[in-house]
Amino acid sequence: MFITAYLLGSIPSGVWLGKKLYKKDIRNYGSGNSGTTNTFRVLGVKAGILVLLADVLKGTLAASLPYLVHSDLNPMVLGLGAILGHTFPIFAEFKGGKAVATSAGVLLAYNPTFFIFCVVLFLVILFFSRMVSFSSMLALLIITPSTLLTNDWILTTIAAILTVFIIYRHKDNIKRIRNGTESKVPFGFGYKKDSSQTKK
Repeated sequence: MFITAYLLGSIPSGVWLGKKLYKKDIRNYGSGNSGTTNTFRVLGVKAGILVLLADVLKGTLAASLPYLVHSDLNPMVLGLGAILGHTFPIFAEFKGGKAVATSAGVLLAYNPTFFIFCVVLFLVILFFSRMVSFSSMLALLIITPSTLLTNDWILTTIAAILTVFIIYRHKDNIKRIRNGTESKVPFGFGYKKDSSQTKK
């Protein structure tokens, strides 16, 4: 099941959609990332929404495997497999995204109520900061201690691990935030295509 979860996570939805429908490899544009945010930036809103849904679904399906086969294995363990797959996809030269959307999908399957809290928190931070990267990191720093309220030590432990891992994956974004050059979401949460912008 862990291998299956990894393979699900390895599906590079942004790369495949970009190549198939737009004849572009999004890793050559924008931030060079293959995830949801760069898809919005390079290919536009419609493509971004499709990739967002696909990346969330990967995590949800992976974490749902124990329910489907009536296994006692904790769903969060398999969720880690999907997150590793998304970050280091075997189908895309092990160069993947930052796993924020896939992590959200894992949480959706594991604890839907807490998932809603996390989404609302992220959107509130995004509304004020207008930076997806900053919003993701700050939300994680708030979410991890908030998991203590669930009395679920597995959720808290994995949330702490993911917080460190995802913030590390955002190291280039942190540099741009410090330099004041990080991309911002226009008001209304829309994205304009920026496919002419080569990889930074």
